[in-house]
Parts: sequence; C-alpha cells; structure tokens
Amino acid sequence: MEVWEAIRKKRAVRVFKNEPLPEEAVTRILDAGRRSQSSKNTQPWDFIAIRDHDQLQKVSELGQWTGHVAGAAMCVAIVVPAPQPGQDVEWKHMFDAGQAASYMQLAALEIGVGSCLGTVYKPDEARQILGYPTDKTVNIVISFGYPAEQPTTPAKKGGRRPLQEVIHWDRW
Repeated sequence: MEVWEAIRKKRAVRVFKNEPLPEEAVTRILDAGRRSQSSKNTQPWDFIAIRDHDQLQKVSELGQWTGHVAGAAMCVAIVVPAPQPGQDVEWKHMFDAGQAASYMQLAALEIGVGSCLGTVYKPDEARQILGYPTDKTVNIVISFGYPAEQPTTPAKKGGRRPLQEVIHWDRW
C-alpha cells in the first residue's frame, strides 16, 4: 500500500472481529511505533501491549469514549515521562507519542488491521491497572483488531474540509 493511499483510507475502527492478531502483526505494529521520529531522537515512549480480555475491559473504562478497547484484539498504551511538579504536560512528549501512534496505525492499516485512538481521563486508575512507574504517564491508548465491517459510506459530516479552506499562505 502506498503511503498516500493509507492516509486517504485511514478511518477510526471501533468494532472488531473476535479474532486475535498473529504475532508477526503485533510485532510489526509495535516496531512501527518504536521506529517513529521523536524530538532530538529522545524516544521518550514505552508501550504496554495489552491482549488479556480482562485488562482490555478495564482499560476501556479509563475514558469517556474508550469503549472500543473492550472488543479489540490488542490495545497499546503509550507511556511517556510525567510532567515534573509545577509543570504542565510536556508538549514534546505528547507530540512524540502522537507520532508513534500514527506510525503504528498506518502500519496496522497496511496489513488489514483497524485501529482507534482513545484518551485516558483517569490517570490514577490507569496506573493501578497497568502498573507503570510514578514518573511516567499514559494519556493515549490505541485499540487494534480486524474490522468487524468495512464502512462503505463517507466519514460523518461529509468527510474532510477542502484543502483550500484549511491552508493560509504566508499568514492568516
């Protein structure tokens, strides 16, 4: 699959077949995240790959719109350094986590695996469930699995805004 084709075809998949992912698919997805670019090549992430059904159910309850995780074959929690006391979220870690998420999602799409991002709104519960250290945080999870159905209709709200509405040349 060409990169441009993957970008055009990528959609959020929230309903998955009850089918595990083969090890080679799991490795490919995780390795794509590992290989993503990061600020100054700091590679600030760690990934928690979750395949246990009970764990997936618990993770699905960490956000308002993360229910899709419960039916996934795998969920990846992206772990990054937590902000230091008195600091806001480190923007570069969040940007780097987004890069890793994008790489994983595009690698998954290429091999027929659907995915959907989810935001963690209960960080204390996430730490209890996933067991990561106190100097780390999880804000993003991604569900992965074979799509239960292939959508044939365009995305809601008519799809993407036209390019000419989004681009401002040289200044606003």
